[in-house]
Amino acid sequence: MGAFWNKMAYLYSRSTSYSYSRDYEVRGLFNYSLSCCVNSLLQSFSATTELLDILNKWHPDGIERNYIPQQLKKALLAMRDKSHPAPHRDFLDSLYCHAIRRGTQQDADEIFHIILNLIQKQLPDLSLAQEIRNLYEIKVETQVQCSQCLFIQREPNSLFSLPLAIHERGNTLESCINSYFQLQKLVNGEEHHCNQCEQKQPSTHGLKLVSLPLILCVHLKRFRNDGAFTRKLHSKVTFPDNFNSGIFAAGQSENVANESPRADEDYSLYAVIVHIGSAMFGHYTAYIRPTQDQAWYYADDRCVQPATWADVQYTYKGNETAYLLLYRKKSCNSSG
Repeated sequence: MGAFWNKMAYLYSRSTSYSYSRDYEVRGLFNYSLSCCVNSLLQSFSATTELLDILNKWHPDGIERNYIPQQLKKALLAMRDKSHPAPHRDFLDSLYCHAIRRGTQQDADEIFHIILNLIQKQLPDLSLAQEIRNLYEIKVETQVQCSQCLFIQREPNSLFSLPLAIHERGNTLESCINSYFQLQKLVNGEEHHCNQCEQKQPSTHGLKLVSLPLILCVHLKRFRNDGAFTRKLHSKVTFPDNFNSGIFAAGQSENVANESPRADEDYSLYAVIVHIGSAMFGHYTAYIRPTQDQAWYYADDRCVQPATWADVQYTYKGNETAYLLLYRKKSCNSSG
């Protein structure tokens, strides 16, 4: 264990930009006990070079086996070391000690949140923990307006992924965003208690986007509960490789108070977590483009092969469907 960190420290000392090349070769990962979900997420974390930039500022004295921040840093560095035989085995073992059952089907969005929340809980350097939170955190504000007195009750909230419901018919990323921020009327038994009127009143419920992060994770909610059963929606969802944050401003209702974030920030798609199969049985893979200048790669556990934007677009619908989309703010792309 000490030899690994000594080697990484040596590589770090020789590099002018941390201990790795940003134009790295995407490496396949062995599937241990149905670990395809974590494997795909690790590919996205590895492509998020900003995350390793932050973790590389932290120099722990040793390795705690079940300590997620250390094991994640170790795994991401080892994924760039071709000689390492099992770059993520210890990271998987540490996850299995934190309410993730070995050998079971996992949900990528749920595991994504578990990993980031464990980092926040276990990273002793609070400033670096906050940097990682800022990297992914989407800030929103719930606003409930009383239809009687027009008083607005506000409640701040934060998310690590934007949960977008999709419809049976065709969807676009923009239409899903608009639906997410659409005002809802609370009437007919759903009235909200107004603090100013001191009683329940018909109200309107809306979400205001406060700020977008450097790395924006979009969760396309393809699983729906129908009674006692869960089914997967294979509906078509088109998404662009680049978009302007103005699409969020367009989705904000005029009745939702305050202004939206800047509408002139551009985002570029760099990772797509793909779910293949049904709600009851499935498999995860990932399309990865680490920097704007690099080509796309398709990672299916140990198998990694070049891909194209047309291949990524194939996940719009069908059995092989996009589940998580990761966009990077262009001004923060390390490749320029």
